Amino acid sequence: MSLFKIFDVAGSALSAQSVRLNTIASNLANAEGVSSTAEGAYRARHPVFAAVLDAAGRAEGVRVVGVVEDARAPRPEHMPGHPLADENGYVWFSTVNPIEEMADMMSAESTYRNNVEMIDTVRQLMLRTLQIGRR
Repeated sequence: MSLFKIFDVAGSALSAQSVRLNTIASNLANAEGVSSTAEGAYRARHPVFAAVLDAAGRAEGVRVVGVVEDARAPRPEHMPGHPLADENGYVWFSTVNPIEEMADMMSAESTYRNNVEMIDTVRQLMLRTLQIGRR
């Protein structure tokens, strides 16, 4: 593998983690959203990643293949006085669990930071290697 391929792999990981962080931000923004129907309630979204392989089956990076909605059912809460309550007095809350989202955000941030550090380390090593030839 070429040293320059490391930048491609890390760059694709940075891009994927950016999508993950944006999805988490959207989920957190809608965590307390309510609806008058179960179908209208916000469902948490999660990106799906896939490895990018070369012809020999070696990993060349990662890409986002899609974003899926949470399969859990929205949480009903009996609130007959709420303006969005249905005919039975229920309001439907989103499927977002803020604690899970925060844990996922910390993991995504750590992965993003590790890839930035890897790019910086490889860049520094390449510069030092070039300096060896100058002495």
